[in-house]
Amino acid sequence: MKKLQQLWLLLLWLPLAALASSEQDNSLSVERMWQLERIGSPVASADGKFIVAPVTRFDVKADQGHTRLWLFDDKGQQRPLTVDGMRASEATFSPDGKTLAFISQRNKDEAGQIYLLPLTTPGEAQRLTEVPTGVYGIKWVGEHLYFISRVWPGKNWEEMAAELKANKDKKVSAWQWNALPYSHFDHWIDENRQAHVFRIPAKGGTVEPVTQKFGLELPRSSQSASSYDVHPQERFIAFNANGSDNTVDPKIDIFLAAIGSDKAENITPDNQAPDSNPSFSPDGKSLAFSRQKIQGFYGDTARLMIYDLAAKTTRELTGNWDRSVSNFVWSNDSRSFFASIDDAGTSRLYQIDARSGKERAITKNTSFNSPALAGNNVLVATNESFMFPARLVKVDIRNGRTTRLDSFNDELLAKTELGSYESVTYKGADGNDIQMWVHYPAGFDKSKKYPLFLLIHGGPHNAITDSFSYRWNAQTFASWGYVTAWPNFHGSSGFGQDFTDAINPDWRTKPLADIQAATAWFQNQPWIDSERMVAGGASYGGYLTSILLGTEHPFKALLIHAAVYNMYSQMSADFAVHSTRFGHYWDNPEIYKSISPHYYAGNFNTPTLVIHGQLDYRVPVGQGFELFRTLQSRGVESRMIYFPDENHWILKPNNSIYWYNQVKDWMTRFAEPGAR
Repeated sequence: MKKLQQLWLLLLWLPLAALASSEQDNSLSVERMWQLERIGSPVASADGKFIVAPVTRFDVKADQGHTRLWLFDDKGQQRPLTVDGMRASEATFSPDGKTLAFISQRNKDEAGQIYLLPLTTPGEAQRLTEVPTGVYGIKWVGEHLYFISRVWPGKNWEEMAAELKANKDKKVSAWQWNALPYSHFDHWIDENRQAHVFRIPAKGGTVEPVTQKFGLELPRSSQSASSYDVHPQERFIAFNANGSDNTVDPKIDIFLAAIGSDKAENITPDNQAPDSNPSFSPDGKSLAFSRQKIQGFYGDTARLMIYDLAAKTTRELTGNWDRSVSNFVWSNDSRSFFASIDDAGTSRLYQIDARSGKERAITKNTSFNSPALAGNNVLVATNESFMFPARLVKVDIRNGRTTRLDSFNDELLAKTELGSYESVTYKGADGNDIQMWVHYPAGFDKSKKYPLFLLIHGGPHNAITDSFSYRWNAQTFASWGYVTAWPNFHGSSGFGQDFTDAINPDWRTKPLADIQAATAWFQNQPWIDSERMVAGGASYGGYLTSILLGTEHPFKALLIHAAVYNMYSQMSADFAVHSTRFGHYWDNPEIYKSISPHYYAGNFNTPTLVIHGQLDYRVPVGQGFELFRTLQSRGVESRMIYFPDENHWILKPNNSIYWYNQVKDWMTRFAEPGAR
């Protein structure tokens, strides 16, 4: 009798076990993505002995992320330097490499402050600053730590602390502006405060203003450590500021001043487009910076420039190279640069000769970002691809060989079933070659037919590189049972100036032709089911999907996220799309009428999922509601998802999980996933 009972229990257990096994999801699901730990930009001590990088993990249940600083070496050792649950960012080494500075908000800190942590002797991090307005953009040069703070001009620290408290306690919620800018991406800008550089002795002491006396503030919309640099002997400071009185279209120039003086010189007065990323050479003889030449075109090629401090002359170093150089570091001997270059769909590390401008690719496949010098022939950088998130690596500059420094996510990814991907090329507008990334689901079988989810990237002047994405992950979409693809259509970066600028001011014609050609390419593949095709995009990708919505196409459903839908009401954004370069809509109305998606609403008839965030000031939320009301008014099946606490991107863990699941629900309703 007992054996019969055991047999019965076994028979009962087998189908349950089979069911549990079939329901076990080993794919790169959105839930699994939020289990991944994320490595940020590394820094290295001058001797390369210490390497530090921020690592962020997320607690989905608490809907929060926590960032700690970790210490690494090439022996495979890694250990945390900061306490779990406390903010830590902007790690910066002392010149001798024995102390680490970073920003944290601890104990009773009302804002982020600089903390110092000894690395060669035991000890706890000690707070260096007590700045009521907070600090960011830190650099350690010589005997001082430099930082940025947004302050009220004419007030001392005590008065500013009182002002902050009064603002916190006040009952009036109104903002007031008398000039632009009023916002940037997801926050309002207080026009009464200015961003300036300050410094404090590393041993502690009085905070000293550095740029306030010049009567120039750092760019109002956005500032960071890349907005300024300090001479290695602390003789000069170079910084970005508006070189004109025009706040609508600021002229971002580089100013140079002797530290301690009361006057700064504009060393880029004749260039109307932005000059940015000032960086002094280690030998103190030169200042490098990035230059664009077309005002109002953020995708313009960034050229590497060198200013001779003694001769006071400027020369263009990479004028003959059709690639942008902005993320660069000097070599120790001041004879070359190392840079991460957006290069035809991949971010590659390059070495650039500081005399001739001759460039040499160090890496080839997968993407490398955030290079930092860790020795004479060694760089430290992050390395990622569509198949794995950022890893920390050392790179030998002579041959591009890498040494992995971290082991984050290895155990989780070893249990994750991924698909595959490849780069293909097809003919697009004007017969030009278009590069496209194609992703296949795990177990892809070319003898069967799969649905297509065509992804349309934003920017528009930002190519999709071989990199890991948390917001729009092609492998996650593919795990649902779709072939997915990212075409780098006309306007994408990394394919040369002419290709990038080919869509201005006509945002519509060539990218649409490229998307249509990509669609035809897939329709001609025997493993694609042309009756199960969907598409979607965000920002400019949402714009182009809205254009697709008003055009004849074969897609059964569309996803339109944070879309520029109405070129006229886009005037409420934090920056202007075409007006600086091509004139406002009242100057050249024909431009805006020909490219604005809302003019094609009479053709809208495709089921569409519209998503937008309230805190999106780059593409204000009204754009999404305009599109949704239009669809509803036309009787088109549609759904509006609104996030009151998200900006241009969906960043919170639970909101992101909800976003992916809603997209999956919408797409699978109209294009059943999986092979047939």
